[in-house]
Amino acid sequence: MSNSTPATANGNDNKKFKGDRSPCSPSRVLHLRKIPNDVTEAEVISLGLPFGKVTNLLMLKGKSQAFLEMASEEAAVTMVNYYTPVTPHLRSQPVYIQYSNHRELKTDNLPNQARTQAALQAVNAVQSGTLALTGAPATEGGLLPGQSSVLRIIVENLFYPVTLEVLYQIFSKFGTVLKIITFTKNNQFQALLQYADPMNAHYAKMALDGQNIYNACCTLRIDFSKLTSLNVKYNNDKSRDFTRLDLPSGDGQPSLDPNMAATFGTPGIISSPYAGAAGFAPAIGFHQAAGLSVPSLPGALGPLAITTSAVTGRMAIPGVAGVPGNSVLLVSNLNPDAITPHGLFILFGVYGDVHRVKIMFNKKENALVQMADATQAQLAMSHLNGQRLYGKVLRATLSKHQTVQLPREGQEDQGLTKDYSNSPLHRFKKPGSKNFLNIFPPSATLHLSNIPPSVTVDDLKNLFADTGCTVKAFKFFQKDRKMALIQLGTVEEAIQALIELHNHDLGENHHLRVSFSKSTI
Repeated sequence: MSNSTPATANGNDNKKFKGDRSPCSPSRVLHLRKIPNDVTEAEVISLGLPFGKVTNLLMLKGKSQAFLEMASEEAAVTMVNYYTPVTPHLRSQPVYIQYSNHRELKTDNLPNQARTQAALQAVNAVQSGTLALTGAPATEGGLLPGQSSVLRIIVENLFYPVTLEVLYQIFSKFGTVLKIITFTKNNQFQALLQYADPMNAHYAKMALDGQNIYNACCTLRIDFSKLTSLNVKYNNDKSRDFTRLDLPSGDGQPSLDPNMAATFGTPGIISSPYAGAAGFAPAIGFHQAAGLSVPSLPGALGPLAITTSAVTGRMAIPGVAGVPGNSVLLVSNLNPDAITPHGLFILFGVYGDVHRVKIMFNKKENALVQMADATQAQLAMSHLNGQRLYGKVLRATLSKHQTVQLPREGQEDQGLTKDYSNSPLHRFKKPGSKNFLNIFPPSATLHLSNIPPSVTVDDLKNLFADTGCTVKAFKFFQKDRKMALIQLGTVEEAIQALIELHNHDLGENHHLRVSFSKSTI
């Protein structure tokens, strides 16, 4: 599968491109075609939400087209990349997305923009968590039907078991899930799920109703419940109150183990609905941290599409996008003059344990990265795809290869294939390691640890400045001078500094540890 072009212009839109701009030159404005006529503004916006903030929208109702403006080009690139193999659907109709030749949308003086702006404001209020819905009037676009924060979920075609954890992971992408109760009624697997906010429930219903969890089975049917709140008595595999980790498990089941409690009990790690770069829900190393396993499925049924980043397209990843249970990533559009196997090992090692790296001998802008398992591969892919590295936008997709082959004895390789399976630098070797709770998207602020007492603020600032970064701010942790935060000029600088300085020898037998931080200084 070639990954050279992020997207091609669909159909005959090429006529509109003036001058020498190629139709696939990225832009933060996206052109959407074949939109069903009755679609609301909010539904179109929901296509972009998993990838980042949507900053503007222009609906051309008569032409079944729309323009969607994302906050950043990276977010738009990630969105196009995601929807290229997985065509998104609105009202069960396929919708086609490509880059627009507009750099931004200017809609201030156009008629009929009031509804669009109201829809955008409502969505962004939810994203930043500022909306308090206490009997707020529904906006003109009819954004708040039902007003209930409790959803009733029925799973049809239940060919594979769907667990409470699976539901938690899918629905968490839309906001803070407070409580879940699962039960079987009329021979159907059902669940009641309560969000912190009715808007979260509204977006989850809009995006997920009718979607399949696995390929071609386990279809979600979602309605607003008449209940306004759920009363959970026990925390076990049938029901859970994520706000009360002290509940008994009932019927002799073990209560949540401490790892699980740590996973669920850390607000802000999983609860912020759309944190982070390119708007990916902050994925914690869910299966490993919580000791859960998603059954690996035979044939084309890949493991749960929970690990895919976009929640609004068809959720199950079709077979074309590599093998869903695969732990090998194809990384492309690298800068061949700057990238090394070690650099990829360190960067991808932020999201899982990297076992092997191969930079392609004949095409050095492409590489294969083999992670410890499929979950880590998904995590690395969702956080790193679309990020800038050494001046180029990195692409990461699942590879069709199941493993990275080492070169045969005597085969010329120029040191481009490396085996790291026994590296001492793996961050996730220990089960339940607290590193699982500290997985964040790339950010301009880095978390530094393992700093020896003799190293000063200036030593560290100079160390980072010497790699070509602009140091904007620095502070040691008050309680623990072994740790600090450093804020650099851009996310790209921070990614490059992490590659260069993670495990840097600071003397006194201390090697610097560098991670992305969710905090800012």
